[in-house]
Amino acid sequence: MSKTRVLFVCIHNSARSQMAEAFLNNLAGDRFEAESAGLEPGILNPFVVKAMREAGIDISGHKTKDVFEFFKQGKRFDYVITVCDEGSAGKCPFFPSQKKKINWSFPDPSKFEGSEAERMLSIRNVRDAVKQKVETFVKELAQVTP
Repeated sequence: MSKTRVLFVCIHNSARSQMAEAFLNNLAGDRFEAESAGLEPGILNPFVVKAMREAGIDISGHKTKDVFEFFKQGKRFDYVITVCDEGSAGKCPFFPSQKKKINWSFPDPSKFEGSEAERMLSIRNVRDAVKQKVETFVKELAQVTP
């Protein structure tokens, strides 16, 4: 049985999409193959790395990737899920193989302000929301797919 291929996209591929990729591969890697990329790839957010480590997932070795490189390479995805705001999501290319494009809007951790403790609290909230959305996605697809 082939795995359902999912691409998570956000602006910099430094936080939200990295979390979603890691959660999907960790929670349902037997049925899904997740990747992530950004519209303008940046640098992996060290606070996100720390928050994911707290959740038992090490993403410290992940690199940011360019969604347009995936497009040029002809990569195939069943689902393309944007995890940024609607305006930015509209800039994502259409992958001819995609069954569905979905938008999950989460706050951008690179815009969080305050002390390190305050930023970490906000990032943990986003992390937990991303995990919950991934869990729901897996459950919903399990009901649709035998």
